[in-house]
Amino acid sequence: MKILYVSQYFPPEMGAPAARVSELGRRWSGKGHQVTVLTGFPNNPTGVVPPEYRAKMRRLVHRERINGINVVRTWLMPLPNRRPLERIVNFSSFCLSSSLTGSFMGRPDVIIATSPQLLVGLTGWWLRLIKRVPLVLEIRDFWPESITASGVGSDASLMIRSLRALSGFLYRSSDHLVVVTPAFKEELVKKWDVPPEKISIVQHGVEIDVFTPDGPDSRAGTLPDIEAKFVVSYIGTHGQAHGLGTVLEAAAQLKDSLPDAVFLLVGEGAEKEELVSMASERGLDNVRFLPQQPRESIPALIRASDVCLVTLKKADVFKTVIPSKMLEFMACGRPVVLAVDGQARQLLEDAGGGLFVQPEDASSLAGAIVKLYHDGALRQILGGSGRDYVARNLSRESTAKDYVTVLQQVVRDRGHVAVA
Repeated sequence: MKILYVSQYFPPEMGAPAARVSELGRRWSGKGHQVTVLTGFPNNPTGVVPPEYRAKMRRLVHRERINGINVVRTWLMPLPNRRPLERIVNFSSFCLSSSLTGSFMGRPDVIIATSPQLLVGLTGWWLRLIKRVPLVLEIRDFWPESITASGVGSDASLMIRSLRALSGFLYRSSDHLVVVTPAFKEELVKKWDVPPEKISIVQHGVEIDVFTPDGPDSRAGTLPDIEAKFVVSYIGTHGQAHGLGTVLEAAAQLKDSLPDAVFLLVGEGAEKEELVSMASERGLDNVRFLPQQPRESIPALIRASDVCLVTLKKADVFKTVIPSKMLEFMACGRPVVLAVDGQARQLLEDAGGGLFVQPEDASSLAGAIVKLYHDGALRQILGGSGRDYVARNLSRESTAKDYVTVLQQVVRDRGHVAVA
């Protein structure tokens, strides 16, 4: 089967969207499918294109082969992921460029367009028209609900109303929708009248041979100054949706009462500068920041942690999501403190992989950390249970197999013959 995967994000960029596309594509390619990823030049979230890609970007389009995947990189306007206008320009430029570049590419059997961001779906719709092949819209976040929940825009604004109209158009126009949790499906059926049979659930997966409890950690190398500390880590995007101010407030509460604990925040994002400034102003010497790290360094950072945090702001839309970082933490056998209600809480409790606290509740977050600090046996039980659950249910190999089965059915339903 010939699969065209349209995603603005792809390695060397970090984050769940890039990892998902890369790891699924590698798995499918290994099973004999032809996988092409149409993506942008790496620049997220800083807006800085790596030196090795700058000359290539001046040629507008660059082709390379990575882990069996044909990667086509098309020009975009590299801008940092900080302000709404910067995001709009960045997203729109990729939509226009990928639509043009994709028009001159070969005809696949099926197209996948993945969010975030939503305008990628518009590229998928255009390519569906001219290639006359089915489009699968992959929904990882609800737009514009995720934007307004992050505190950007209002329901009455032109931008939000336009994104809501575009969402509805794409839901109707796509041949099939793939979502990552049952709550996503329920929302689409209830609020958007999408027929249930048009929606498939393919959960996040983890490379369980990479994200494993066994292996080196980063304490002796990257983190020698906290080698003897109790490390509480947040590893991921420092964005407006993630409520990391609550983590700093918990750190402030524990600064004197738990002096052996250090909070490690790893990554980049729109809120990074403000968080660093806030920690400095409050004299939080129990907080450390690291810049975004290469994907291959993440398992060792997780293993260097005693506890891993997963946080989002308190909003109904976030009750539908399961952050993929939580599954990676569990796969590495580390207990999770989760400040996300809904589907993520249900999975964590089913797995027995950590403790839930209410989102944006710094005192509860601090209390959970204190509990785990004093109870090493509990940490081991939670970490082991989380690892077992992910290995049984959410390996990338199994989710890739589930996904390709969906794609083959979509192709058959549209009357195309898929190549095995």
